[in-house]
Amino acid sequence: MKALILSGGKGTRLRPLTHTGAKQLVPVANKPILWYGIESIVKAGITEIGIIISPETGEEIRRKTGSGEQFGANITYILQDEPLGLAHAVKIGRPFLGDSPFIMYLGDNLIQDDINVFLDKFKNQHLDELILLRSVSNPTAFGVAVVDDKGRVLKLVEKPKNPPSNLALVGVYFFSPAVHQAIDNIQPSPRGELEITDAIQELINTDKIVESVQLQGWWLDTGKKDDLLEANRIILDTNLSIDKAGNIDDKSKISGRVNIKGNTTIINSTIRGPVIIGENCHIENCFIGPYTSIGDKCTLVDADIEHSVLLESAQILEIDQRIVDSLIGGRAKLEMAPQRPKALRFMVGDDSHVELV
Repeated sequence: MKALILSGGKGTRLRPLTHTGAKQLVPVANKPILWYGIESIVKAGITEIGIIISPETGEEIRRKTGSGEQFGANITYILQDEPLGLAHAVKIGRPFLGDSPFIMYLGDNLIQDDINVFLDKFKNQHLDELILLRSVSNPTAFGVAVVDDKGRVLKLVEKPKNPPSNLALVGVYFFSPAVHQAIDNIQPSPRGELEITDAIQELINTDKIVESVQLQGWWLDTGKKDDLLEANRIILDTNLSIDKAGNIDDKSKISGRVNIKGNTTIINSTIRGPVIIGENCHIENCFIGPYTSIGDKCTLVDADIEHSVLLESAQILEIDQRIVDSLIGGRAKLEMAPQRPKALRFMVGDDSHVELV
């Protein structure tokens, strides 16, 4: 069994942040989104992993994620020159996949459920395809499935105007090698892409065994700012361990589940968890509210922030109005001019400098 993780694309929904970096490397609870998928796959016993990368961000993903040794895996990087669809990614990954069954995992998705359960069903029932589904309120934005009362998949439609159900395809799929022939038999969609939904429908049309499982836990597609902040909130709620390795002075008050890494200094500040703070940060005269993740080497002075994500080396200086629901890019700098607004909400890309006037 192998795995194919899709980590290409241009990340247009997270711009300007992804003008300078890969969306799959944006951190959730100070860990790149991509790494959660890798860890989940390795936990299921799959160690041969191919990662689809794009020309724009592939080198950054390769540099930060490495050979896979840190995860106990062997990673092969596969370049997709253009984002021509999920099925196209499988097609260019075929030399790596060979005749092995495989799991395909979208690199900007997070799921709570343990994939071992789904993998066992896929293997034990000798399925050609197993898809994961979740009921959603806006099915027009997703690939949608129609299933019978036993979970057998009858029909798939990509982003339908009139959805036949509210069951959306989650970005985790289990395939037998039969999918390669199905992909060879489909044509690009009107938007010019080889759709994975068309390939799965081809499996159905040729009497292959295609079944589904509905997720019990949460599923998060982190392609937009609010989705990423929600993922950060849920991970901090469910996975955060308490650790106060930083240098915390006597005037500071720490409450709730808070994780502070080494060589970080906390001076005269209140931190109310769940909160994670990276290494080599300086936080002084601040309130850090719940559901905030602060990356390594960040500096916050006279700041009030909650339900936000700060990437590495970001700075917030002398802003005494509360910052909420914000995503601040790496090395970005926010500082206050003399006149002060009443409320602040940001999505700031890497290397930005914002002055509030």
